[in-house]
This record gives sequence, structure tokens and C-alpha cells, in this order.
Amino acid sequence: MSLTSDPPIVKAPAEPEDYGALKVVPVRHPWRWAAVIVTAVLLAQFAHGLATNPGWEWEVFAEFFTAEVILKAVWVTLQLTAYGTALGFALGIVLAFMRLSDSPFLKAVSFAYIWAFRSIPLIVQLLFWFNLAYLYKELKFGIPFGPGFFTFDTMGLVGAMSAAVLGLALHQAAYAAEIVRGGVLAVDSGQLEAAAALGIPRLRQIRRIVLPQAMRSILPNAANEVISLFKGTSIVSVMAIGELFYQVQVIYGRNGRVVPLLMVATAWYILLTTALSILQHYVERHFAKGSTR
Repeated sequence: MSLTSDPPIVKAPAEPEDYGALKVVPVRHPWRWAAVIVTAVLLAQFAHGLATNPGWEWEVFAEFFTAEVILKAVWVTLQLTAYGTALGFALGIVLAFMRLSDSPFLKAVSFAYIWAFRSIPLIVQLLFWFNLAYLYKELKFGIPFGPGFFTFDTMGLVGAMSAAVLGLALHQAAYAAEIVRGGVLAVDSGQLEAAAALGIPRLRQIRRIVLPQAMRSILPNAANEVISLFKGTSIVSVMAIGELFYQVQVIYGRNGRVVPLLMVATAWYILLTTALSILQHYVERHFAKGSTR
């Protein structure tokens, strides 16, 4: 006779024959609904204030929103953004590959440039280039430390617009270099080794293999920089350049309608930033082809 007893048999509960008879109780989120209600009330109050508060002076806003002087200022702002972005990222790509090179000298020069232009405030850089003629009356091109063959007067060479574009581009290049460098480092090095083993030239490796993949990492940060540069063009108002914010200041300095004129600038910044964001979406979707994400 065995001294051990068999374990008790546990009967599984009988499954219901009709699952439709089960009562499904949804999970309740009372605090979520409370937050939704509070947020909706605050938004409704804000919208009501915009519509009913006479201090916004929407008739003045409508008068100046599409005024010729404002449209010209918007065009100047777009020009500053386009030139600063194109020149800044062109120089930034060069600086990024200098930092990634095997030459200690090129690495040091690139690092020093990025360190300097990220350390100096943009407004100081703009004022420096605007006052370049104070330091250098003329620029000579010729033999280094020797006689010059061509001479340019800096007073006529670097005007307000040129100084603004130069300052914005050089400042943007420092940030663009780090964005591009981070994107290149995100590409698997094994792909470059495979391309080198196949005998693909170095320049073609960068153009056809590295950059298309690096763009997936570069684009989000680059788009942020472009949008920041677009809004940051307002700082060139210290140089009396007729961009959007400067013209708004001039107008409300004359008629005293500060709030509606500031809303004009705000609305244009929002519209153009939205357009840049939509463009970013389609460019990112283009470079995301073949991605597993």
C-alpha cells in the first residue's frame, strides 16, 4: 500500500457557452475626463477673449496683414532664411567632414570654429560684420604677407543685408556641422567597409550610401534649425533691415497700435512655420523610403 496520496483533482471552471452574454465593463478614467473638461473650458475662454476683447483691434490687424509694406518685409525675411540656410548648411557639411577626417589639424580647425561661433551670441556676430569697415578699411588679395593685387573697399562691399546674411550663415554653420556629423555617425560603419571592399570610390560612398541614410537622422534636427533661423531673423532688426519684425516696429511706432501689429507678425510667423513643417514632413517621407520603421 502506497503511503503517498494522489494530489487532489482541481476541476477547471466551466467556460460559458455564450460569450455574448458576458458583460464588458469599460475602464473608467475620471481624471482624464476632468482634465479634458478643464482644458476645453480654458480654450473656450481664451477664444472668447480673442473674439470679444476690443483691445485686440482685429480691424487694424485685417488692415495691415496684407499691406504692401508687410508683404515686402515677409519676402525679406524669407530671403534671409533661404540664404542663411543654404550657405550655413553648405559650410556645415564641410566642417562636419573636417571633424570626421583623420587629420588632427582639420579636426582642430573645425572644432575651434564650432566652439567659437556657438559661444558668441548671434547679435554680437551680426554687429561685428555690420561694423567690419571700422576694423578693416579695405581688403587686399594677393601674395600672403606680401603685396596685394586686388583691393576692395569694405564700406561698399559689406552692406547691411550682406552682413546679416554672412552673420546668419556663419552662425548657422556651427550648428549644422554638428547635426550633419551626428547623422553621419548614425550610419553603420559596416556599410562603408562593404562599399570599400567593392571598390566604390570614397566620394561616391558618401554621396550614394552615407548621406541618403544619414538624412533620416539629419532632417528632424535640421528642420528645427531652419525654423529657429526663420524666427531668429527678427534679430537683424538691430541693423535696421526691413524684415518682418522691424517693419512691424516701425508701423506701431507711428500709429501706436502695438498689439494688433504684433499679432500681424505672429500670424505670419505661424503661417510660414506651418508651411516649413509641412515641407519637412514630405522631405522626411521621401528619405524614409526603405526604412523598416
